[in-house]
Amino acid sequence: MTNYAMTHDLKLCTGCGACMMACKIENNVQEGIRWLTYETKTIGQFPNVRYEFTLNQCNHCDNAPCARNCPTRAMHKRADGLTMHDPRRCVGCRACMVACPYGAITFNKDHPHPLYSDNRALVQDGTSSGEELTSRMGAPIPTYNPSLEENYVGIRKKGLVEKCTFCQHRRARGEQPRCVEACPSQARRLGDLDDPQDPIHELLGKYPNKVRMPERGTKPKVFYLRSY
Repeated sequence: MTNYAMTHDLKLCTGCGACMMACKIENNVQEGIRWLTYETKTIGQFPNVRYEFTLNQCNHCDNAPCARNCPTRAMHKRADGLTMHDPRRCVGCRACMVACPYGAITFNKDHPHPLYSDNRALVQDGTSSGEELTSRMGAPIPTYNPSLEENYVGIRKKGLVEKCTFCQHRRARGEQPRCVEACPSQARRLGDLDDPQDPIHELLGKYPNKVRMPERGTKPKVFYLRSY
């Protein structure tokens, strides 16, 4: 059985944000929604100070409080260890958001991608409206990725929550998540903890690693290697 986990090597990470941009484009993430975010800290006292950059996302916890607290089981655990969300069963109660200690789940409070459903031109008689643009393109947004529709929802509706899925549509094709592929320094890696031949075991055995908020008992599946 596959048991997915991700590593993020802070020593290799440059803080460029390429993974966050790639995630938004790959998953048609609308403005205000966060699947992959970051935190920055300046530690110490001048002149002995250092800077830290740490990415944050759904940790796909083994003991996921979001799944336990979801009244409709829209947020649920899969056999491969991932914490997934079914928009068809979601009622938008946000119990999962309250339960998640990592702030990794976001609520769609507005109509998604409002610019591209607006029938007003930005410059009257000078530009097309967002609605006209997408109508001519035959897609909800100019950068629309239709491959999500293979096993998820292309664009999530107002009134529902959403979060990182480890790019389940890409994994179904045997590919790494888009954030992993886009990282120029190869700081991120998705692997299988149940496969002893998977390179993730070498990474976890070779470098010091940690998870976010281990004291919460959620058993996160995103491991941070070394330090920034």
